[in-house]
Amino acid sequence: MAPKPKDKPKPSPSPSQPPPPIEDLFASLSKHIERSEYKQAVKVADQVLGIAPGDEDAIRCKVVALIKGDSIEGALTTIQSARNLPIDFSFHKAYCLYRQNKLDEALDSLKSKERSTSTMLLESQILYRQGKMDACADIYQKLQKSNVESLEINAIASLVATGRASEVQGTLDALRVKPTSSFELAYNTACSLIERKKYLDAEQLLLSARRIGQETLLEENLDADEVEIELAPIAVQLAYVQQIFGRRQEAIEAYTGIVNRNLSDESSLAVAVNNLIALKGPKDVSDSLRKVDRLKEKDAQNFRLSHTVELKLLRKQREAIYTNRVLLLLHANKMDQAREFVACLPDMFPSSVAPILLQAAVFVRENKAGKAEEVLGEFAEQFPDKSKTVLLARAQVAAAAGHPLVAAESLSKIPDIQHMPATVATLVALKERAGDIDGAAAILNSAIQWWSNAMTEDNKLSSIMPEAASFMLRHGRQEEAAHLYEELVKSHGSIEAMAGLITTVARVDIGKAEAYEKKLKPLPGLKGINVESLEKTSGAKQDESSLHRGLAEAHEESKSKEKTKKKRKRKPRYPKGFDPANPGPPPDPERWLPKRERSSYRPKRKDKRAAQVRGSQGAVAREKHEAGANSSAPNATPNQASSSKGASQTSVAEKPKPSKSSRKKSRN
Repeated sequence: MAPKPKDKPKPSPSPSQPPPPIEDLFASLSKHIERSEYKQAVKVADQVLGIAPGDEDAIRCKVVALIKGDSIEGALTTIQSARNLPIDFSFHKAYCLYRQNKLDEALDSLKSKERSTSTMLLESQILYRQGKMDACADIYQKLQKSNVESLEINAIASLVATGRASEVQGTLDALRVKPTSSFELAYNTACSLIERKKYLDAEQLLLSARRIGQETLLEENLDADEVEIELAPIAVQLAYVQQIFGRRQEAIEAYTGIVNRNLSDESSLAVAVNNLIALKGPKDVSDSLRKVDRLKEKDAQNFRLSHTVELKLLRKQREAIYTNRVLLLLHANKMDQAREFVACLPDMFPSSVAPILLQAAVFVRENKAGKAEEVLGEFAEQFPDKSKTVLLARAQVAAAAGHPLVAAESLSKIPDIQHMPATVATLVALKERAGDIDGAAAILNSAIQWWSNAMTEDNKLSSIMPEAASFMLRHGRQEEAAHLYEELVKSHGSIEAMAGLITTVARVDIGKAEAYEKKLKPLPGLKGINVESLEKTSGAKQDESSLHRGLAEAHEESKSKEKTKKKRKRKPRYPKGFDPANPGPPPDPERWLPKRERSSYRPKRKDKRAAQVRGSQGAVAREKHEAGANSSAPNATPNQASSSKGASQTSVAEKPKPSKSSRKKSRN
C-alpha cells in the first residue's frame, strides 16, 4: 500500500490589506447601480458599511438595490436593522409590504408619510389590489394635473375596474391623449368599450392595439416570444369578443392556442383557461379539470391559485375561477372533492355570496334540499344587504323540492320585487299550490293597492287587476271579482273589462248585468237579427245559393288543375333488339333476390366424404374395427384439436342445424 502523501504546509497569512478609500467604493457603487448590477451593488454597500456602519447613503443604496434585485425580504431586514438611525424608510417599507401582499400593513406604513405624488401612486396600487376601486380611481383623478409618466394607462384601468367605463372618454379628453397613443392605453380603452357593450368598436380597437404593440416592441429589439407574452392580454380579450359575438369555434381555437403555448404570462393564461372551460361547459369535464389544475400552487395539497396569479388577477376574476372549478367537480360527480373545496371558499371570499350559493348547490346535488334551504336562510338573516340573490336561490330550491310555502316566504322577504307582475304571479301560484287561497288573495290585493298609489308612467295595474278578477272567479268569489271589474271599467273603460264585469255580475244580479249590458256599443249588422228565434234553432243554416255557388267554383278549380296537370305522353324506350309485338317469356320476378331467398333454391347435400379420417392405413382399419365393436355405445364428444383448424372443425360439429329461413351451408 502506497504511503499517504503529506499535506503541504499552508502559506502564512499575509497581513490584512488596508480597505480601499470610501470615495472609490461609492464610485464603484454608483457604477454598479447604473449598470443594474444590483447584487454587486449590495456587496459594495456592505463594504462601505463595514468602514462606516452608520452611513445613511450606503444604507439607502443597499435598500434600493435589494428592492431592485427582487430581494424584498432582505430589504425589510435592512430597514429593520436601521430603525434606530434617523432615516425615514416608511415609503420603502410600504412598497416591500405591498410586494409581499401585506396590504393593510403597507397602508399603515404610508400613513406616517406626507402625501406626495409617489405616495399617492403607491396608495392607489394598494387600493387597486384590495379591490377598493372607487378610492383608487379618486386618487388618479386627483393626479391628473401631475406630470406622471403613463398616468392615463393606470387611470383608465382603475375606471374600468370600478365600473365607471362611461367616464373613460371624458378622462381621455381631460388628459388630452388619444386611445391609440400606446398599445396599453388602446387595450384599456377597448376594455371600457366592452363594459359598455360596444363590442364591434372594442374589436377594432383591440386589433389596432395588437398592431401598435407589435411595431413598438419590435423597435425595442424584443424577440418574437417576448412580443407574444407582452401581447397575450390582447389576444385573450379578442377571443372573448369573438365569444360574445357567438363565433364559438373561433373563440375555442383562440383560447386553446393560448393555453397550449403555455405562456409565462400566468394571468392571461388563467383568464384563457377560465373562459375556455366556461365556453365548453359540461363537455369533456376531465380535460377542463386538468387545465384548471395547471393554475394551482405547486406542492399544495388543496387547490389554490399560484401566488403570481393571486397577485395579478382581480378578486372577481379569482372568484370566477374557483366557482367554475366547483361546477366542474359537480359535473364530474366528484362530490367529496366538491364538498371539501367549497368548505374553503368562505375564508377566501368572506364578503361574497358565491361560496354560500355553491355550498347550496352541493347540497341540492346530494338530494339535501332542506339543508340547502337552511344554509341559505341563515346567510340571508346574517347579511341582509346581500340577501336578494340568496333568497331568490332559496325560493328556486324550495319550489323545485316541492316546498311552496318556503319558496313563497323567501320571495316575500325581497321588498324590491314584491309588487312586480312576475313576482305576484309566482307568489299566487305558490300559495295556490300550498292551498292558501286567502294568502294568495291578500298578495293580489296588496299589489293592486301598491300600483294604485304608485306615481309611475309604466303602471302595471291594467295587467294585474284582470288576473286578480279571474283568480277570484276561479275560487268562487264573485262579489270581489265584480268589484275589481267595476274599478277597472272606471279607471280604464276597456271593452274587455266591461265584458268581464257583465259575465261576473250576471251570476249574482241579473238586473245589474242588464244595466251594464246596455252600456256596450251595438255591433254593426245585428239589428235585423231576432235573437229569440236564433236561440230556438238547432244551429246555423247554410245558404243554399251560396252552397251551389261554392260547389261550382270548386268544380271549375278542379278542372283547371286537371288541365294543368296533363303532360305530354312519350313513347316508351325499349332495349336494343327488343320487339314489343313479340316480347317473349316474362323475366323472373325473383331475379334481384339472393339465391338463398328464391323459391327455387335447394341447398346442396352435405358431402359425407368430408368426415373421413385421414391417417395411416392401419390406424383407419383399427378405428373402423373399434367403431364396429362399440356401435351400441353412445357417441363420445370429440377431443379438441391443438391446431386452429381442428378447433374450427370441432365448433362446426357442435353448431345447431340451420333454420328453414336460412339454409346456407356452412363451409369449413
